[in-house]
Amino acid sequence: MTVNMIAFGFLTLALLFAFLRLTRNPNRDHRIMALDRVIAIDLMATLSIGFMTLFAVETGKAVFLDAAMVLALIAFLGTVAFARYLEKGK
Repeated sequence: MTVNMIAFGFLTLALLFAFLRLTRNPNRDHRIMALDRVIAIDLMATLSIGFMTLFAVETGKAVFLDAAMVLALIAFLGTVAFARYLEKGK
């Protein structure tokens, strides 16, 4: 029980740092800014998957694992689509 609470705390802290990276980007180059934002969004999706998985373990309901799998697939497809967009150029 306490291990899950500690894990929730670390995931929350990591989500906060990822959100700060998303909103306050130190780079001035627009192409690098876009890459940093995509990486931050991808990290936030991964952390959300961690939340869902940990919550599924905590409650014993497998429906949250299904939602985590769907989010993982959508995040992967979004990252691949953005990489292809950058590869082809504007």
